Amino acid sequence: MASDPVSGRAILRHMLATMAYRAAKATRNAPARFGEFRAYDGARTPVEILSHIGDLCDWGWSIAMGQEKWVSAVPHPWDEEVSRFYASTKAFDEYLASSSPLMCPVEHLLQGPVADAISHVGQIAMLRRFFGYPIRGESYFRADITPGQVGPDQPAPKKEFD
Repeated sequence: MASDPVSGRAILRHMLATMAYRAAKATRNAPARFGEFRAYDGARTPVEILSHIGDLCDWGWSIAMGQEKWVSAVPHPWDEEVSRFYASTKAFDEYLASSSPLMCPVEHLLQGPVADAISHVGQIAMLRRFFGYPIRGESYFRADITPGQVGPDQPAPKKEFD
């Protein structure tokens, strides 16, 4: 049975929580040198990708507030970028959870910064495999993902597989 229709903001918040859940899995216990791994000349490193995801979340938040601003941050060490990712995601989510007006169509936030950021989380997961430290597959359909749960502490997977 399908669930009741929900608001666009609720969908966006669920997407951010989904991204945080998947990012936690992709970044947790990453080997020390993983952030600097370059799959080939000219490719972004995982830390550069993670920094870009933080940029996308900051950009999405600025658009939602009606103050669109793009900033390409200079990547910092892996652990700092992981923290920045969660802080950026939290700020974006808190705005969506508030009663403040959304200054753009939900669909634009979904098709732009949110979809792009989720795609990049997948790249980090793929690079973990290339680096020799893959994460386990999972039935994300069964995962306990809750809007607002956008920090590094995520529920344990319900159904992982190799």
